[in-house]
Amino acid sequence: MIQTISRVNRKYHGKEKGLVVDYIGIKKQMNLALAHYSRVDSTNFESIEESVVVVKDHLDLLARIFHTFDSSKYFNGSPIEQLNTLNVAAEYVQVTQEIEKRFMFLVKRLKAAYDICSACDKLKQNDKGYVHFYLAVRSIVFKLTKGTAPDTAQMNTKVREMIKDALISDGVEEIFKLNESKNAETDIFDEDYLKKIEKIKLPNTKIKLLQQLLVKAIEDFQKINRMKGIDFSQRMQSLVKKYNERKESDVLRSEVLEDFTDEIIDLFHALKREKESFNVIGIDFEEKAFYDILQTLTIKYDFEYPHEKLLVLSKEVKRVVDDKAKYTDWSKRDDIKSELKADLVVLLADHNYPPVDRDEVYKEIFEQAENFKRFRKK
Repeated sequence: MIQTISRVNRKYHGKEKGLVVDYIGIKKQMNLALAHYSRVDSTNFESIEESVVVVKDHLDLLARIFHTFDSSKYFNGSPIEQLNTLNVAAEYVQVTQEIEKRFMFLVKRLKAAYDICSACDKLKQNDKGYVHFYLAVRSIVFKLTKGTAPDTAQMNTKVREMIKDALISDGVEEIFKLNESKNAETDIFDEDYLKKIEKIKLPNTKIKLLQQLLVKAIEDFQKINRMKGIDFSQRMQSLVKKYNERKESDVLRSEVLEDFTDEIIDLFHALKREKESFNVIGIDFEEKAFYDILQTLTIKYDFEYPHEKLLVLSKEVKRVVDDKAKYTDWSKRDDIKSELKADLVVLLADHNYPPVDRDEVYKEIFEQAENFKRFRKK
């Protein structure tokens, strides 16, 4: 912004002077930006008078984003219509990543200013109504993407309850329980559970919810199988990137959003199959993690090692790791770690794996062993 303004006074042949036309309060925004980076307490740099101006400026900018959206039912509709308006508004701002980021940023700045002047009489009731509307929409979008709902402390009781009801009315309340309880018993791979999610009629909202569910599932899986967990995480990130970078012309095409939904659900099923794959080959869940490491390295370094021998070796590796991991502080003790590496060197040599000595084998096994220790239930 500073660079843009400073270019106005640059000399050029035939140019005598420059003029900044302040259509959207750019001077105000520049002063706020400078103040933001020049003071420790960035939320208290405005006076009440200044904060009122900022609130009105941001309400105007947000109104431009919502210029094609009918929010009237939020203010004068029935409770069901109010809830539906909030949900549709959240869907509206998620139509592209650019719009979503701009909306979330503007409302965050709006709240910072409103916190200062909310009790004054210089804002009309209509202005305050729209502030609560935008804060409510931001809370829903934030909940969809982060699992928590900010800003509610500033809202009145009616709006707080409205947000809660809006989330429930959209059929997503079960998902948020995953973030609110560490001991949630919900099986997110259950077919009936996924069917609940598939019934959601707002496509972008549904995609965000499925993303959140899948991230949670991958995180849990990675606690047991680090290597495969990383692989699924990368596949997930690739899908999210593809969704965020979709073409402007595809934004409103329902089949494009349906394809994204199907791809996420397909990844769910692939993860479920992977979680259960240890049963098929006759080893336990934790042994499968070491099996995957050993098998991946045979592919990476292009050498053959029989499947049956991999099964036996993965069990032996798990046994050796368990023997050393019985010490509470093993991962912090160099003597125990040295013993573990020595035992693994002997074990792998006895099994002729790998044909060429690779430090990466020991590195991956160590990281997987530490992964077990960190997340294994007592």
